[in-house]
Amino acid sequence: MDIKRLMSGLLGFPFVLAIFLIGNKYIVDIALTIIAILSMSEYFNAISKVSKPVKWLGYLSCLSISFIHVIPQENLNMVVTLSVPTILIILFAQVIATQMKTNFKDIAYTFLGIFYVVFFIMFIAFINGMKNGNILIWYALFAAWGTDIFAYFTGKYLGKHKFSKVSPKKTIEGCIGGTLGAVIMMVIYTYFANHYWGMDLSYISITIIGVILSLVGQIGDFSASSIKRYVDIKDYSNLIPGHGGMLDRIDSLIFLSPIAYALFTIL
Repeated sequence: MDIKRLMSGLLGFPFVLAIFLIGNKYIVDIALTIIAILSMSEYFNAISKVSKPVKWLGYLSCLSISFIHVIPQENLNMVVTLSVPTILIILFAQVIATQMKTNFKDIAYTFLGIFYVVFFIMFIAFINGMKNGNILIWYALFAAWGTDIFAYFTGKYLGKHKFSKVSPKKTIEGCIGGTLGAVIMMVIYTYFANHYWGMDLSYISITIIGVILSLVGQIGDFSASSIKRYVDIKDYSNLIPGHGGMLDRIDSLIFLSPIAYALFTIL
């Protein structure tokens, strides 16, 4: 399992590197749309055990990520804001149109999924589209995946105290080690950003941001685990050997992305 996990990570990293370093914001938006569709499919497959989600609206919502940087900036906030009540109106219209064959539970799970997958992934696109976004986006990636990597190895070799029944294998030592490892990665990255890429970022600010993002990302990891335990599955899929599904791989990243966007905006 460890070999599969390592190989998948090594093979996947160049792809991520190419997308965010070489691809422009439109290419990144399309890549994120594909990721959202895969993630939405995994989410729907999971909750189909306990409900009948409105799949067509979920997949249609995923496509909206492709248009984030096509819509004029002055109209984008209004479009995103109005999309929330619009989605809810459409879902209740589905309940009415189907004579309640689609019920409240179905649309509640669907609404949650659209927020959980589409809106959270959307903030990755927002970060990438910021000034110096191609540099800032890596802080979010290091916060999420750095935490995962260091938490895994710290927990495996030093973990003794279980953290939560939501994810029985995770330990307090792993959670602490994950945060420390992610922050160290982000501080080292800041050195290169400041000295080679023209940034002027405070190491103290990045350390604080790193701690916040790592902790939020771990809440995202536990949140994904709570959904899987609720529907009694181990992984969302077997798409990525050693990691599970797409949602298993990005659960931390999508959770911390809105907070990262807010912090980068302030920074």
